[in-house]
Amino acid sequence: MTLHRSELAVIMAAALALAPCGESSAREAFPSPQEPAKTAPAASLGPLLAKAAEYCSKLEASAFDFVCREEIAETIDPNLEIDRRTPPPQSEWTDYIGPTIRISRARKIKSTYVYDYQCVRAGRTIREVRTQLEENGKRKIVPNAELRTSVVVWGTALLAPAGIFAERFQPDYIFTVAGNDRIGTIPVVVVDAEPKPGAPASRSLYGKAWVDPSTGDILRIEWSESRVGRFDIFAKRGQIYKRTPRLVIRSEFSAEKNGVRFPSRLSVEEAYLNDAGKAFVRSKTDVVYRDFKFFTVEVEVRD
Repeated sequence: MTLHRSELAVIMAAALALAPCGESSAREAFPSPQEPAKTAPAASLGPLLAKAAEYCSKLEASAFDFVCREEIAETIDPNLEIDRRTPPPQSEWTDYIGPTIRISRARKIKSTYVYDYQCVRAGRTIREVRTQLEENGKRKIVPNAELRTSVVVWGTALLAPAGIFAERFQPDYIFTVAGNDRIGTIPVVVVDAEPKPGAPASRSLYGKAWVDPSTGDILRIEWSESRVGRFDIFAKRGQIYKRTPRLVIRSEFSAEKNGVRFPSRLSVEEAYLNDAGKAFVRSKTDVVYRDFKFFTVEVEVRD
């Protein structure tokens, strides 16, 4: 089976396309959150949003230069495509005594990539440079490499939280406290953000965020699928499969330096639901960032 990049590629990091300062822009990697508390004090939402806005102000004013190891695992299950192309067995094919023909399921296509990833931000510009180190477990050195993934393409999600929680964007959203959770040892508040009716469409990326109430840091975001760049690709594929598409995208920000949090994990799951609600996972991409080396992380004072 041939997978065409022009047909499959989707710009995952819509948050970057919507980044407020004009920058360029794993299910196992994400432990399942504990069942959140059903209620939380409503009075805590105001101070929480104020702290989140303060953190985003610092995030937007940051300058940095770092390198890290980017490890990517991609799995594609082609069986929905094969099922559409394989005609059902006819009675005359099987109504005899003797050997029968068995059509086996196709194997999943698994790929892995490793990059040396550098990200530099100076002023309002972000520059990303990748050197490919491995492909499918084999050493492969490619300077100035592009991402080799078949299904999703992304940019740094570092500034994505500001697209929702920056002070100037908060009036575009309806925020509700969904409950409480923990990420590692840090207690967090889970906040739902939905765009208000009539809010500018170009800025209305939304989702669910895990926020540290003591600092306002955003430690995890689960994005709403319908506002992801080029979601129409999945919608059209769902029409072909006669199933409902479901895209689950999570970003985690565990790496921290000088009060600024950096993306540490990314998970994208592409699934299609039948009429009974059973999901067929067509593709899954897991990304882990590790071994950070920070050269510069500072907050610039802007007038």
